Amino acid sequence: MIHLQDMTPRQIVEELDKYIIGQENAKKSVAVALRNRYRRNLLPDELREEITPKNILMMGPTGVGKTEIARRLAKLMDAPFVKVEATKFTEVGYVGRDVDSMVRDLMEASIRITKQKHMEEKYAAAQALAEEKIIEAIIPGKKKSQPAQGVRGPFDFIMGNRTATYNQSTEVITQDQAQTGDVELAREQVRQQLRKGLLEEQFIEIEVAEVPKADNTLDVSQGGSISLGSIFGDMMPPKMKKKNVKVRDARKILTEQEAQNMIDMDQVTMEALENCEQNGIIFIDEIDKIASGSYGRSGADVSREGVQRDILPIVEGSVVNTKYGPVKTDHVLFIGAGAFSIASPSDLIPELQGRFPIRVELDSLTKEDFVRILTEPHNALTKQHKALLETEGVKIRFTDDAVEEIATMASLMNDQTENIGARRLHTIMEKLLEDISFNLPDPEKTEFVIDAEYVRGKFEDTIAEEDIDKYIL
Repeated sequence: MIHLQDMTPRQIVEELDKYIIGQENAKKSVAVALRNRYRRNLLPDELREEITPKNILMMGPTGVGKTEIARRLAKLMDAPFVKVEATKFTEVGYVGRDVDSMVRDLMEASIRITKQKHMEEKYAAAQALAEEKIIEAIIPGKKKSQPAQGVRGPFDFIMGNRTATYNQSTEVITQDQAQTGDVELAREQVRQQLRKGLLEEQFIEIEVAEVPKADNTLDVSQGGSISLGSIFGDMMPPKMKKKNVKVRDARKILTEQEAQNMIDMDQVTMEALENCEQNGIIFIDEIDKIASGSYGRSGADVSREGVQRDILPIVEGSVVNTKYGPVKTDHVLFIGAGAFSIASPSDLIPELQGRFPIRVELDSLTKEDFVRILTEPHNALTKQHKALLETEGVKIRFTDDAVEEIATMASLMNDQTENIGARRLHTIMEKLLEDISFNLPDPEKTEFVIDAEYVRGKFEDTIAEEDIDKYIL
């Protein structure tokens, strides 16, 4: 698999094309911005510090692919990535999330990525240890012998019970040696069976670390919080509990547990902090909802402008305290997105506008785009519904004219009512297949053909009356 840092801008766009139809300008801008992160890392230190990311502002109606671009980037990337909603944040002094939390979320994402990378490096050794623990659970070894009856502690040893202790210990060792050969032989047989996969369904009892049921946190000033478990957790070993699981599940649990025990968390934290600061990306969705336009400056508008003022230093570059240490945001890439149907980018405060120098306008979707969305992507809606119905033993086929009719219907509904972009296709597809899905499973019906006539029959009354409120999301 090619990692994102090894992909050219053209390859990044090709990967996004598998799931997102159209919007070439937006995909190109994102691809270039990501490649520039890689190029910057190749520069000398003194020059690298001078080059700051060119943040991107994506504008376009709902349902055209802004959020989908963010989701697909998150799956492509090894770098820390978080998507946040601008509407979740409030001005300092109001109850709600503060803007610093987006940087804390980014640091958590970086810790998770770096930790997983280190654990994967330890998996080979961890699997060997997990195998030994499984064998120990199937064929337990002889428990350690208790001290002799007369010797309870160091004072008994001092008071003259040395001979009794020595004689009893010698006798125990002799018995252990007699049984060692049989135990080792049995364990070797179990090891061979394990490696052949013959014991996968057998239940065994293992010890696992007990996960706290609730995350007890204490809120502190400036929107931070402290986990009470983290305060006292290092003072005592983790609580262990016994669990009955199948061998195949035990192998996964014990491998993860052993790999986690083998990694150096100080090293993980140091690398994660560097990765967060140099390669982190924050996608701020619905950024237009915090713009204060001329459509009424009352109520929550004060809070909107306050949120913009709070976001500004984060985007400009500041230091945010996290539980892993201070994080500088100077080189974090920010991608803003919004419909800007009521407000416009000029309604943002000028300082924030200047921090998003690259602006990309996404196009509204046409009938031709809907046809492509229904058929081309790897996760196309028609493919999804086919797969769902095949679980009931039913094959469904969409003819070309049916796909054309669905696309025409979606375009017409978006024109007559609110334009919700590709989300309109979900509404139509669910209504179209509602009766078929409801009557399954049906042994007499194993194949359905959806053609244009079937589509028109489902929606002819609605379209004729131009009253399709029933199908508006």
